[in-house]
Amino acid sequence: MDGLGDGAMGMKRGSDELMMYDDAPTADTESDAVSNGSKKLRFEDAPPSRVLHIRKLPNDVMDTEIIALGLSFGKVTNILTLKGKNQAFLEMDSEESAVAMVNYYNTVTPHVRHVPVYIQYSNHKELRTDPTNQRTQAMLQAVSSVHSDSPPQSQMGDLLNMPCSPVLRIIVENMFYPVTLDVLQQIFSKFGSVMKIITFTKNNQFQALLQYGEPLQAQRAKMALDGQNIYNSCCTLRIDFSKMVNLNVKYNNDKSCDYTRPELPGGGLSHMDSVGGGFNKGTGSLLGSIPGAMNPMNPMAAVAATGRMGMGQSGSTPVVLVSNLNEEMVTPESLFTLFGVYGDVQRVKILYNKKDSALVQLCDPSQAQLAMSHLNGLKMYGNVIRVTMSKHQNVAQPQGNPDDSGLTKDFTNSQFHRFKKPGSRNFNNIFPPSATLHISNIQQDMSDDDLEALFCNGGGTVKAVKFFKDHTMALLQMATVEEATQALIDLHNYSVGGNQYLRVSFSKSTI
Repeated sequence: MDGLGDGAMGMKRGSDELMMYDDAPTADTESDAVSNGSKKLRFEDAPPSRVLHIRKLPNDVMDTEIIALGLSFGKVTNILTLKGKNQAFLEMDSEESAVAMVNYYNTVTPHVRHVPVYIQYSNHKELRTDPTNQRTQAMLQAVSSVHSDSPPQSQMGDLLNMPCSPVLRIIVENMFYPVTLDVLQQIFSKFGSVMKIITFTKNNQFQALLQYGEPLQAQRAKMALDGQNIYNSCCTLRIDFSKMVNLNVKYNNDKSCDYTRPELPGGGLSHMDSVGGGFNKGTGSLLGSIPGAMNPMNPMAAVAATGRMGMGQSGSTPVVLVSNLNEEMVTPESLFTLFGVYGDVQRVKILYNKKDSALVQLCDPSQAQLAMSHLNGLKMYGNVIRVTMSKHQNVAQPQGNPDDSGLTKDFTNSQFHRFKKPGSRNFNNIFPPSATLHISNIQQDMSDDDLEALFCNGGGTVKAVKFFKDHTMALLQMATVEEATQALIDLHNYSVGGNQYLRVSFSKSTI
């Protein structure tokens, strides 16, 4: 399938259309600045925009491949390709979606057809392309169906030119360090629910078959991870689609695992103790310098890694620094709840002499990296927060300081950690902040109106509520991502009586 660039979305039209902007430079102005070697705008310097500028694209790139880069973060509402310059503009449905996309791709370089591409905020606030282009509108409308509960899979299969198989075939080249099931699950679960993995050696190469819950998840993972190194300068992933559509796993052991059937022989092994998505931008690899450093299941490797990596390197600390907080509103408990979506928070310390900043310590560096990639740039209590890796290795308890005023709190033994149970489904349900929330542990007698009233108490607007069949779970859509974030902070672990607590998390779906 040809992209939209065949005449309709070519270079000349792209330049002419963006010249219609009264308050922004033309496409040539922005793209030429990049072509002439101008330094890429830093996140802090370029104001967030729902329009993203993508450069260094392959010559024969299709628009569907560009759109696929944004599907994990929200709806794509428009696209403009500049074929002659190997660049494109992608418009997301909201600034929050664009921020989530930039944050993620700042931690792992996206690849299109094995070629690294680069993404930054555009100077444009919206794309004004030809509204009569029916092909563009039809494609974007079909793409938006990805975010509904029942996407038309055949239509999306044709649209995105993707195979119907949810199974990926993975070859690890230059395997200087061992690659385990845990490592694969940790990396690939970022893009969807990993159902099954089988590993084997063929032609003296380590290979794996990995099955997702649906083909689109496999498509996203392949586009983002193909060609990436798991560790520094080694363990390179080569990924293709398998001809198989379902894997038959007979044993849960160190060679294979069916995560949907923990009762299989050899079961009891938990391959889900590591939270997926710990990407290390500073090293150009997915998991950092030393195997085991990110894996709490391998304490001996972690000890060895600590001695070899040195302290304070990017990705080697479980502590993040959060700044630009609303100091009138923020509390250790609110940070515990928000950051607890992406890992088990151990301690929180709001800085005494700078109360708009805080240190948050998670279980391990991969959780810290995951929290940073999702929460940097999020709006919390009206402020756009900044999340960076800290130089500290832990958050120290105050030494009898009477002026601490409850700014430091230890959550090590909290009963509300999401990931303390091995094999928990929470490992497969980690998504970027979104306006739609997934609610569970709902009382059977709670109606739509009751749930809506509860979530409106914080001042937000509930746009829609949809209960699941068993009535103990529901999707609830707030007006904005900020309102959904506030509701999650306020109502996750909310007591509904009888030692029962609501569980609230961000959802990948819309209603």
